[in-house]
Amino acid sequence: MPTYLLLIPFLPLFSFVFTFLLGKRMGVRSHWVPIATVLASFVCSIYAFFQVKNGHGVNADLYTWIASGEMKFSVGFLLDELTSVMLIVVTSISSLVHVYSVGYMKGEDGYYRFFAFLSLFTFSMLMLVLGNNFLQLFFGWEAVGLSSYLLIGFYYEKISAADAGKKAFIVNRFGDFGFILGLFLIYATFGTLHYAPVFAHASQIAHQTFTILGMTFNLPTAIALLLFCGAIGKSAQLPLHVWLPDAMEGPTPVSALIHAATMVTAGVFLVARCNPIFELSMTALNVVTIIGSITCLFAATIALTQTDIKRVVAYSTVSQLAYMFIACGVGAYGAGVFHLFTHAYFKALLFLGCGSIILGMHHEQDVQYMGGLRKYMPITYWTFLLASLSISGVPGFAGFFSKDEILAMAYVSPVGAGKFAWFVGTLVAGITAFYSFRLFFLIFHGDFRGSQHQKEHLHESPKVVTIPLICLAVGAVAAGWFGIPAVLGGGAHWGHFLEPVVGHPHVHPSHATEFVLMAISVAAGAFGIFLAWLFYLKFPAIPQTLRESLPKLYTLSFNKYFVDEIYAAAIIKPVLNISNTIILRFFDLGIIENIVNGIPRFINSVSGSIRKVQDGLVSHYLAYMGSGVVVILIWMYVRA
Repeated sequence: MPTYLLLIPFLPLFSFVFTFLLGKRMGVRSHWVPIATVLASFVCSIYAFFQVKNGHGVNADLYTWIASGEMKFSVGFLLDELTSVMLIVVTSISSLVHVYSVGYMKGEDGYYRFFAFLSLFTFSMLMLVLGNNFLQLFFGWEAVGLSSYLLIGFYYEKISAADAGKKAFIVNRFGDFGFILGLFLIYATFGTLHYAPVFAHASQIAHQTFTILGMTFNLPTAIALLLFCGAIGKSAQLPLHVWLPDAMEGPTPVSALIHAATMVTAGVFLVARCNPIFELSMTALNVVTIIGSITCLFAATIALTQTDIKRVVAYSTVSQLAYMFIACGVGAYGAGVFHLFTHAYFKALLFLGCGSIILGMHHEQDVQYMGGLRKYMPITYWTFLLASLSISGVPGFAGFFSKDEILAMAYVSPVGAGKFAWFVGTLVAGITAFYSFRLFFLIFHGDFRGSQHQKEHLHESPKVVTIPLICLAVGAVAAGWFGIPAVLGGGAHWGHFLEPVVGHPHVHPSHATEFVLMAISVAAGAFGIFLAWLFYLKFPAIPQTLRESLPKLYTLSFNKYFVDEIYAAAIIKPVLNISNTIILRFFDLGIIENIVNGIPRFINSVSGSIRKVQDGLVSHYLAYMGSGVVVILIWMYVRA
């Protein structure tokens, strides 16, 4: 096993242990070890990328984890094209977030604890993407869930933050239940959970079926859909999307690292990694495409009306993740991973830009109290503008190349839902541009709408915050240049690099078709930007007029289609009511409670009585001894 590969995940693990145990003593210097280790992991990841590029991949077991008869599970690493890309994304974003957090979290209670949890998350995510088997992937999968819970609920004394952490953890369990069943089915089918033999023999299960309770199921479809259940939860797709917007209760660096660039993309990584299984089921591909399409539009329409700066970007994340699933659903896995790569940089930049704005506004997050910040925060302004242009798909920026490749592949895909996905994706391209620049204009242009106190203290963020913004801005512009299509003069395409892992789409649009589709999507984005300018700069009274003329639509969007309320009424309240019935209370409080707590109470009572014998008074001890002697003498006399 190459040393550089071992260093990538285990340096952050060392950082977590060291910082958690000794960070409190280090105080304000507790960030140095986490930053140094994650930067070292980033350097090793770059080296790993070039090793793969030169044909030196790795697939080796480190040690055997479980061995029982024929059952054998190992901890091992797989370094291939897909892994190398994910390593770059995770370590680069994590490095910048670590540096940014030095400025953002300055003076916070639990400063060392925050950096320890960041290191734990980085280790967990790296183990997820590096694993060469499903069991190790599941270990990393659950570990990033734990890390997310700890970081979302970092302000644990704040009830909303604690509730958001619990919500993220619980909602993901629903998806993970299906994921676990999928792993069971894979092991029952192939007798192993290692990627290589599973994917090598995947074609042998095509058209196989199995029967449960008299019902017959297609085996590849069942496996693919069960795995996709886990992806739906982790990547916040309908109907398990509700945890991600609430996760904005965590510190802003957490939002950028976990809920924009890395953890939420684990579901996309899973589907791309398991493409040999998904390719066997047209039903599964259609389901992935349709759920991605519906989620894409659903989240984008909610983002139109939100006023919390981070929630707008959060719903944008849900929508953009759906784009990636559309790509995977139509068989263009390389395009999905490409958008994962570009999205990581412009979305992390948007979140960290939001953090810079929140710092400047003294932790105000409502855009209704902002405006005119351009002259006070010029670096944040320009970097936020670049990120907004990128997510809007403006030509030349990173988001343009990856988004257009997804739309083009959806249009020509043989998957039945492909044309539907293209139409929705194009429509959402315009909506995305509108809400992105709605946010941009409300924050940076117009008159300042906050308090006089806030206005007097407005200032640009310190360099430790703005330098990561500038670095991410480079990625928001240039990350897409790795995949310039041939129709625009590009050379070796992104998809060619990933082809050994994710395969190659079966169909391709002609140059003429690609130009037309590109023009349509660019026009949709340009129209969205124009509408935002018209509504929020030229005629700022229009939004209020629309709200008054379409109150029901506005209420639906602003209240997130009442999905949380529906879940509360349909699931949470009935469960609580059932748990409070007389029967359950009788069994829980009357029987179980008395068994669990009754036995300790009995032992405590008996031990308390015995304890009174040893009261420390010598006279009592002499009396006990004398009484004992008398009893023995009487017993001997009676026996005689």
